[in-house]
Parts: sequence; structure tokens; C-alpha cells
Amino acid sequence: MVKLKVCGMRDVANIQAVAELRPDYMGFIFYKQSPRYVGDQFSIGDVNVRKVGVFVNENTEKILAQLKSIGSTTAQLHGDENPVQCAELKGQGITVIKVFPVDDDFNFEKTKEYENVSDFFLFDTKGKLHGGNAKVFNWRKLQEYDQSVPFFLSGGLNADNLKDIGVLKDMNLHALDLNSGVEDSPGLKNISKISDLMKLIQYQIPNIQH
Repeated sequence: MVKLKVCGMRDVANIQAVAELRPDYMGFIFYKQSPRYVGDQFSIGDVNVRKVGVFVNENTEKILAQLKSIGSTTAQLHGDENPVQCAELKGQGITVIKVFPVDDDFNFEKTKEYENVSDFFLFDTKGKLHGGNAKVFNWRKLQEYDQSVPFFLSGGLNADNLKDIGVLKDMNLHALDLNSGVEDSPGLKNISKISDLMKLIQYQIPNIQH
């Protein structure tokens, strides 16, 4: 079964409500220029969901400190982080999700040098922002990927476009990453939309895992 990540969380009550739906992952953005930045006085509360810290071009020491602050050992790297930094984090016991922004011109050769220093890749739509652009890229582009590292799929996912997910059959898809497509406003998730998507994933989407 394809796993589910809900990203861009920051409101404590909303976090608790989403956690009750039991997604596999929940993402918290530590990039100050993001409209979903968690803020300086961030508190998660007690949630039993695997937490992911999301960073953009941050130094390793700060990444480790901020992960510790939320009880997480998983870092999603959304910037120009190099393989050396990914290896540093893995050496500290951190699960690394390296993000690649994809458009029609993307060359998957760029992923090669990260294969041995990443646990997962995340393919998102290339746009003005480091994620959360609310746009879907052409998923058929992923047919050019060699599927060596399991990946998260992101980029404006919602109930309408996920009906076309069969195009990813037999690919190494690990999880769907929900963000802007299930929001009422930046950082505030719509519980009904997430619940409906979870039902779609469980009952209507065929087993497409590699």
C-alpha cells in the first residue's frame, strides 16, 4: 500500500486533528521564507506520527538541532544540498529525503550522485517556491527515472489528479506527499479532504507499487 505524508503543518489543533487520521508521515517546514514556516515558538504536542523536518539550504548542525526539537530523525532537504551534507546527516543516524524539482526538462542523471546518501527521493513540481506551488508536473516524466531509490510524489496532489495515478504503476513509489492540495489556507489542512484522499488511496487506487 502506498504510504501518505501530510506536509506543511504548524497549527497545534490542526496537527492533532490530522494525526487522528493516522497518516504515515507529517512534515514540518523550518524554512523561514515558506508561507508554511512553523515559526520561532513552534510546538507539536503529543502525536504518534513519524515526523519529518523540512529544510532548505540549512547547515547540518542546525538541521540536527531542529530535528531534535520535534523528536524527529528524518530530514527532507528541499534546496541545493550536496551529497556530502546528505552523507553527514546519514552518518548521524538521520533518514534523508532528497528533493528534486521536476519539469519537462529535468534530467534524472542529477539524482545519480545522491543514490548512496539518500534513503528516499522526493519529486516535486518545479516552481517559484521551494515546494507548495500547488501545481502538478507530468508524471509520465518519471518513466525516465531508473527507480533505484524509492520516492515520494509531491506537487499539488488532490482527489482529482490522483485518479490518474495508475500512470505510476510498477514504479518505486513509496509515498504520496499532500500539502497545498488539501489546504483551507497555507499551513491549515482540511480534514475532510485528507480523509477522502485516504479512502481513495485505500479503496480506489490499484496496487501500483514496484
